[in-house]
Amino acid sequence: MANTKAGYRPEITNAGLSPTHPVTAVDEFNASREVEVPGESPLTLYVDGREIVTLMTIGAHPEALTLGYLRNQRFVDRLEQIKSVTVDHHTESVQVTTRDGIEGWDEKLKRRTVTTGCGQGTVFSCTLDNLYSIRLPAVSVRQSTIYTLLNNISNQNAIYRRSGAVHGCALCDGAESLMYTEDVGRHNAADAISGYMWLDGISGSDKIFYTTGRLTSEIVMKAAHMGIAVLLSRSGVTHMGLELAQELGVTMIARARGRHFLVYHGAGNIVFDAPPEQRPARSD
Repeated sequence: MANTKAGYRPEITNAGLSPTHPVTAVDEFNASREVEVPGESPLTLYVDGREIVTLMTIGAHPEALTLGYLRNQRFVDRLEQIKSVTVDHHTESVQVTTRDGIEGWDEKLKRRTVTTGCGQGTVFSCTLDNLYSIRLPAVSVRQSTIYTLLNNISNQNAIYRRSGAVHGCALCDGAESLMYTEDVGRHNAADAISGYMWLDGISGSDKIFYTTGRLTSEIVMKAAHMGIAVLLSRSGVTHMGLELAQELGVTMIARARGRHFLVYHGAGNIVFDAPPEQRPARSD
């Protein structure tokens, strides 16, 4: 994975929207209640004037989402190639300007796969072309770290607690959550984290990626492109996601709630260090 030049940041706007909106609903007692719902707006991505894709997003992190999308789809290899990122919510668009142009757009865009991501994600052929050249490190994770992380992260889903209907993702250093993002789809939340990592020059080699959503092949691919070898989810896994994790060497921990979890791949990287009194009783 290409390194980012220390200190370089493209010119970017700061056009994040409020993630939720107040509405009135009627509850089961026929009483009106003021509640909040998450936003959902189209954001069409242009690179040097060429339309690439339209993303449905709450709009809280549009610049980071754009950068992470370009990075994880392998459209752009180095942050230094990007001159500016300009979000305009009036036109529901984001304009990315590169320094010297990007070669081979037709080849990059010729094949696309609609994925199972909430709101439908998309994987392009260029995302897959370099996937199997990625070499991920073997990362050891302590059982006690998983428990502490799950406890620490339980109060960070502010948008979900206010409004529901969103997924959250977090970049974690051990039991510490370095950043937490929420969006209508877990793929958007993951891309936003990737964008922030790119901007801040954060390596994924020793990190854990947490998501509230399913561990699908798309999420495994995004983690691999971020250089992250450990995935942790409170939800389940798909068979293709598991097969890809096995091929790439991604440790896959899912159905993680409270003091329970299942390691679907990479059990040899887990140090089961919790004392007997802290281990949950087996349900079978």
